[in-house]
Amino acid sequence: CSLQAGLAVLLKAERLFHSSYHSQAVHIRPVCRDASCLAVSWELRQTLTVVFDFFSSGQGKKDWSLFKMFSRTLTDTCPLASQSKVYVDISPKNKEKELLEVSPPPTSVHEAIVQGDKKTYAVYDLLSPSLFNSSRSLNVQLKWKRPQDSSEMPIPTLHAQRYVAGYGLQTGEICTLIYNTHPYRAFPVILLETVPWYLRLYVHTLTIITKGKENKPS
Repeated sequence: CSLQAGLAVLLKAERLFHSSYHSQAVHIRPVCRDASCLAVSWELRQTLTVVFDFFSSGQGKKDWSLFKMFSRTLTDTCPLASQSKVYVDISPKNKEKELLEVSPPPTSVHEAIVQGDKKTYAVYDLLSPSLFNSSRSLNVQLKWKRPQDSSEMPIPTLHAQRYVAGYGLQTGEICTLIYNTHPYRAFPVILLETVPWYLRLYVHTLTIITKGKENKPS
């Protein structure tokens, strides 16, 4: 469907490349067709990750909508798609007071356990005939029912920080810090580093420190 229908309608280059962060990836992996794995199929998965930060850009609000982010709305589903859904995280931090509201009303609500925490998602199924209104436009919006201080925002269970120190090939270095704020659970982490062109990495100088102790990389 290219940019004519479906979720790809939102992919407007001017908006994506002016966001705080964007990442494109293509994943190809073999998948067994049966338990004996005598026949193998190949799975192609394309992902696009984009981060918009409206609060720090001067608008001072955490409210957002598809139109505010992409300057476009969803108009139709791609006829070739067997599934086409939009998930919005509406997990309340305070169980007694709902702070978030989404519009229009979602077609369903999905609950899942993510990194040990219970998450609630509003699901918009683009294949549902009742989802699009008479104007054939779907603009998913999220609003805060009352102002919320930035200090109240929950800290992600897993989050990372990276910075470049030193200069040149002799003293230049990349430091990556990965935090797990879960009180007792450990998680497997796959780290993919994008190395700046002006730094050359040497594996023999790689050091991994966990809780103050150095781990020897294999």
